[in-house]
Amino acid sequence: MLWRACRGNVFLRQAEIDTPLEDPSSSDQVYKSVFIIFFQGDQLKTRVKKICEGFRATLYPCPEAPADRREMAMGVMTRIEDLNTVLGQTQDHRHRVLVAAAKNIKNWFVKVRKIKAIYHTLNLFNLDVTQKCLIAECWVPALDMETIQLALRRGTERSGSSVPPILNRMETLEDPPTYNRNNKFTSAFQNLIYAYGVATYREVNPAPYTIITFPFLFAVMFGDLGHGALMAAFGFWMCYKEKPLQAKKIDSEIWNIFFGGRYIILLMGLFSMYTGLIYNDIFSKSLNIFGSSWRNNYNESTLRENGNLQLNPDSEAYLQYPYAFGIDPVWQLAEANKIIFMNAYKMKISIIIGVFHMLFGVCLSLWNHLYFKRRISVYVEFVPQILFLMLLFFYMVLLMFIKWTSYGPTPGHFGSDDPEIVKTSGFCAPSILITFINMMLFKQDANTRPQCDPTMFAGQLGLQKFFVILALFCVPVMLFGKPYYLMKEQKKRESQGHQAIETAENGAAGGAPVPAPASHDDDITEVFIHQAIHTIEYVLGSVSHTASYLRLWALSLAHAQLAEVAWNMLLRKGLKSAGYQGGIYLYVVFAGWAAISVSILVLMEGLSAFLHTLRLHWVEFQSKFYAGEGYLFQPFSFEIILDSAGQGEE
Repeated sequence: MLWRACRGNVFLRQAEIDTPLEDPSSSDQVYKSVFIIFFQGDQLKTRVKKICEGFRATLYPCPEAPADRREMAMGVMTRIEDLNTVLGQTQDHRHRVLVAAAKNIKNWFVKVRKIKAIYHTLNLFNLDVTQKCLIAECWVPALDMETIQLALRRGTERSGSSVPPILNRMETLEDPPTYNRNNKFTSAFQNLIYAYGVATYREVNPAPYTIITFPFLFAVMFGDLGHGALMAAFGFWMCYKEKPLQAKKIDSEIWNIFFGGRYIILLMGLFSMYTGLIYNDIFSKSLNIFGSSWRNNYNESTLRENGNLQLNPDSEAYLQYPYAFGIDPVWQLAEANKIIFMNAYKMKISIIIGVFHMLFGVCLSLWNHLYFKRRISVYVEFVPQILFLMLLFFYMVLLMFIKWTSYGPTPGHFGSDDPEIVKTSGFCAPSILITFINMMLFKQDANTRPQCDPTMFAGQLGLQKFFVILALFCVPVMLFGKPYYLMKEQKKRESQGHQAIETAENGAAGGAPVPAPASHDDDITEVFIHQAIHTIEYVLGSVSHTASYLRLWALSLAHAQLAEVAWNMLLRKGLKSAGYQGGIYLYVVFAGWAAISVSILVLMEGLSAFLHTLRLHWVEFQSKFYAGEGYLFQPFSFEIILDSAGQGEE
């Protein structure tokens, strides 16, 4: 452009600046070039200035004399040094100010958040008529009334106010919120209940009972002394290092879930160690602490010829007294009938625990009925529900105990000539499942051996028929009891209302007739539909819920089998290896076995057992008495406000 405008009468030299410069307006890094132009005459000077201004170039004067140029360059260097000095001092001052502010920034954030929370809450207050006092309505725990009054008095004294605070209790028709006092131990169990639903105001809180039943049901499924010890050690470590771990404020969501349930994990581990001792199972092996009650009475030749021999309990092979605590360790060595024995034992234990757990839940519903003064619900809901459950399923549990105590191998062999000895032999023990099915169908077992008695005690068949008929009679009581009672009460109120209307009409002279009370047919229909749904749910649920507790047996069996597979496929082979190569092989195999034990048998199986235990409490237990239709009490708390603000920043 300069060449064309000046027709080649200018001399131009330029050079690029390698260091980028900061744009003061946008703070962007830009690259620039410096140039110098030589020309003659004022006319070319005017053209050059216009072109430079058009390209937004910055113009600087350049003296003609060399001495003036040197003096100007020195002046520029001096100004640059002065500016660098000022910038350095400004940077140091800003750093000192920011360092001083950084020491107090957290306290300032806390103060600002507290002040904002206080003013936000005060904005919810209303001014009185004189506009000198603030009036508010709030929910307060009854036990904290005195504490709140003392706090208001302290606030009045510190503020120097002349108006005393007034705290009055008001009557309201609104349902109050639910507030349960918790500590760091019970809060985790309470959160499990809140995940299902917040309790209705003054409803029975299942959390105190869950503290025991939850880890116990978990341990029934997870029963292993070794795996339980690993889980208990992890839970104990989190509880022991509680304060340092809380101070770290780890952001991992999975870690926060584990740490929040540290006491649940500790109890689940301890209870699993107890059930592991009952099952006599530690990493799929057993502990022979008290000595087995079984002896091998076969000679070596018999053992070589027959691989699957069984020991007869009615012989010298059994010492006629059981193992002192838990299951005899000899069952871990059995191959032919170990699964059969353990399945029969754990299935019956699961049903027994489940029936008692459901009975306890139904009994807690009585507490709700009595507290809320629902007396009719006691007669038409609780009584038939508890009778239905006891006459059928609790009776089945009693049959299990009768079978355990009445039948055995000790009275004699099946081939004995004495019929009384034969009847009490283990060969004649009837199946509990077949007995229960025949009881419901009013049938008698036709497949019983001729020498055996199909009943366990005298009069069993007649008693079972009476129990079934009485249990079936409880169903219409649950279905029609409450609607019939409400219909009867409605007719009584209507008859009293008609009498009042006739009295009013006879007493009025020329007055308008008094209207009759409105009908409540819609309310009765709604109650009838509600009772029908709950009756069907309870009757069918009693069967399905009882069967649902078989998951205790299923998961316990799966856990034991997985542990046995891990032992036989890995560690057992490593222990059999010999020589120094065997030591290296055992080292590698043990690492794999330990990794599988922790990752699959403890973590994955533990999570599975935890979820199944949660389902048993939510569905099978709490559905018997817990509505969970309330809402949670959320008090004004600086701690909650600061925690929520900190999580929002993260």
